[in-house]
Amino acid sequence: MADIAVPPVAEFRSASRIASIGVSKILMIGARAVARKREGRPVIVLGAGEPDFDTPENIKEAAKAAIDRGETKYTALDGSPELKKAVAEKFRRENGVDYAVDEITVATGAKQILFNAFMASIDPGDEVIIPTPYWTSYSDIIEICGGVPVLIPCDAASGFRLTADRLEKAITPKTKWVLLNSPSNPSGAAYGEADYRPLLDVLLRHPHVWLMVDDMYEHIVYDDFDFVTPVALEPALKSRALTINGVSKAYAMTGWRIGYAGGPKALIKAMAVIQSQATSCPSSVSQAAAIEALNGPQDFLADRKASFRRRRDLVVSALNKIDGIECRVPEGAFYTFASCKGMIGRTTPDGKRIESDTDFTDYLLETVDVAVVPGSAFGLSPYFRISYATSEAELTEALSRIAAASAALV
Repeated sequence: MADIAVPPVAEFRSASRIASIGVSKILMIGARAVARKREGRPVIVLGAGEPDFDTPENIKEAAKAAIDRGETKYTALDGSPELKKAVAEKFRRENGVDYAVDEITVATGAKQILFNAFMASIDPGDEVIIPTPYWTSYSDIIEICGGVPVLIPCDAASGFRLTADRLEKAITPKTKWVLLNSPSNPSGAAYGEADYRPLLDVLLRHPHVWLMVDDMYEHIVYDDFDFVTPVALEPALKSRALTINGVSKAYAMTGWRIGYAGGPKALIKAMAVIQSQATSCPSSVSQAAAIEALNGPQDFLADRKASFRRRRDLVVSALNKIDGIECRVPEGAFYTFASCKGMIGRTTPDGKRIESDTDFTDYLLETVDVAVVPGSAFGLSPYFRISYATSEAELTEALSRIAAASAALV
């Protein structure tokens, strides 16, 4: 019997939609830090985008009670009626915005909200304006959905905030969305009423442009900063705006994976179509916990915010004492975004020239075992991000090491 030729096995070829998307620099730095820890190195990681506090006890108890009641089945596709009601009350109580239950969606984290919204609304070539520095998942999600991220650099001189003239110049007939994040990851910069008003006036002049706002760090603001969400300032934009929030940061519930948003009924319905073919409903137990988070006591937020403020002040003060580093005081979140422009061109003790913020952050990890994230990971150089969601003792030690390593550069 003649041998039968077996065709070669086809090699895997990834879809073209992810061709330009790589593994997050943040994850890569984290992996390197973990590898060094396994080698016994005293690594301090200042890259975590989550609070170091525990989820409050009343929220955990609400989840346990839901399990005991047998609430472990599927819920409504994009959020239980009870959680949607709690979200609507939260928007009304804290933000002064009225959303009906069918104008609210709940998903497995705010990242899924973003994905659902862009997948439901973007056609190939549609543009989304994003001020940088920015959370890099924004642009990756837009590209996966066939859109074009339009990145507008906003450095420390502008408070890391988009200005009206730059927004006006960036808008084209292809612009579908403007995406704003306040307070910001990674800069901690926040938009007050006076900062938002000129931007909203621009949007009023361009009725084809929709507004997406990520308010995830709403409850982590300092120094009497007055948080406001754009739709509350300009109700005329409500019909073309999506207001995103969640329980991850304020309530230390990153692992529970609950995000939510309010927006026009037609958009919310289209987002539900996407979710129905992706994950279906969020976790029923996590939804029960989120109801308690939104409806339950909020007094602990002030204590946690005060703790973050002390850490912010510690980090900003220490960084600004280092020759070659300049750090703006952030209005919110739990990050600093400091310039390391003064380090560029200096030379390490072993003769390597620092050419970029990535070189500088690599140098810190390799010489003093401190992991921070270069600004290039967030679309703006030469800066680096520190997350101060860790203990003051660890921050003090890390900053001492950064100062020593910086002083060793010539």
